[in-house]
Amino acid sequence: MTMNLSGVTRTSVRQEKPVVIEPSAAIVLPFNPKMTPRHELEALVQSLQSAAEKQLLGAHSSGQAMPVIRRLQQLFRGLNFSTHKRSVALFASAETAKTIYLDAKVDTRLIIDQPFRVRDLADCKPDGKEYLLLLLSGKQSKMYVSDASGLRLIKSNTPQHLYAYLNEVPEKTGNFCDRNDRHEIMLNKFLHHMDEGLGAVLKAYPLPVFVAATERVGGHFRQLTRHDRNIAGYLYKHCIDASERDLQELLHPMLDNWGQVTSQLLLLQMEKAAEAGKLVVGIEEVRKAARCSNSRIVIIEKEYADTASFYKQDPIDEVVEKVLENGGEIEKLDKNSLAKYGPIALIRYY
Repeated sequence: MTMNLSGVTRTSVRQEKPVVIEPSAAIVLPFNPKMTPRHELEALVQSLQSAAEKQLLGAHSSGQAMPVIRRLQQLFRGLNFSTHKRSVALFASAETAKTIYLDAKVDTRLIIDQPFRVRDLADCKPDGKEYLLLLLSGKQSKMYVSDASGLRLIKSNTPQHLYAYLNEVPEKTGNFCDRNDRHEIMLNKFLHHMDEGLGAVLKAYPLPVFVAATERVGGHFRQLTRHDRNIAGYLYKHCIDASERDLQELLHPMLDNWGQVTSQLLLLQMEKAAEAGKLVVGIEEVRKAARCSNSRIVIIEKEYADTASFYKQDPIDEVVEKVLENGGEIEKLDKNSLAKYGPIALIRYY
C-alpha cells in the first residue's frame, strides 16, 4: 500500500456543520499490518501526524494545540502492529484520547476542528462499488468480483455435461414429459451446488451479489438460493459467454442506483435476520447485544439536524463503538428508513 497526503481528505464529510471551537483531531486510515509492510504503515502514520500537528498549530495558539498534539502523539506511539483488523480511527482533543480498530475498509481521513463522532466512521468507507457477479446457465457458472480495475474472474465451473457433472446418468425414456421433469430435477441439483459455491465465495468476499441468467434458470435459482439476503438484483439474460466490458454495460443501470441498491439490500438483510430471530431493536436491547462478539452490523439513521459534536459519547455512539471493537460494522440508512425498528438496530451473526 502506498499513500501520500495528496489523497487525504482534510475535512469532515459534514462540511456544512460549524467547526468545533476547541481544537480536535480525528484520523482514520487503512491499517492492516498483516498485509502491508511495516515501513509503509509507519510512513503513512508519520505523514498524517505531521499534517495534523501543522494544522492544529496553524489554527490555535501553542497553549491550546499542544495538549491535543501530545495526546495524538501518544495514540500514534501506542498503535498495535500485531492487530488482525484492517483500519484504525484515532480521536484526540483536550479531554479525549481514543483508538478504535475496525474490521472494515476505509478511506484515509484527516479531520481537524470538525464535528466527528464514532457513528461518522460509517461515512469513511470507500465510495467504490464492490460486488460479486454470478453468471448462470443450465450447465455452467462463472463468478466475478469487482475491483478498482473492473471485473475479475474468480471462479468458473464448466462441466462437459450436466449429468456427468452430477455423476448421474439419465434413464432412457420415450416419455417427453418424463424427460422434461428429469431435466428440471437435474437443473435444480446443479443450481443447489452453485448456491453452495456462492456461500463459500461470500465468506471470502462478503459483498452484494448480482445474478445474471435466463428467466428460467434465474427463476429456479431465486426459489432455491439460501443467500437471498445477499442478492442485490437479477439480470434476466444469457451472459455466460459475455466479455467483462459487456457485463459492466449490462449492469450499468443497476449500478447507477448504487445507494438505493445497498439500502434495499440492508433492509432485506434486516427482514431475514428478524425471521431468523437474529435482529435486535430498541436502544436497551441493542446495548445488551453489543456486548457480545456475535454482532455483525449495527444500523442507524442518517442525521440531518445540526447536532453533532466531537467524540460525543451518547448511548448510540457507545453501542457503535462496542460493535466496532468486537469486529462488527456500522451502516447508515436514510432518515425514517428504520421507522418500524426504532433509531437503532443490530444484526447478529447466523
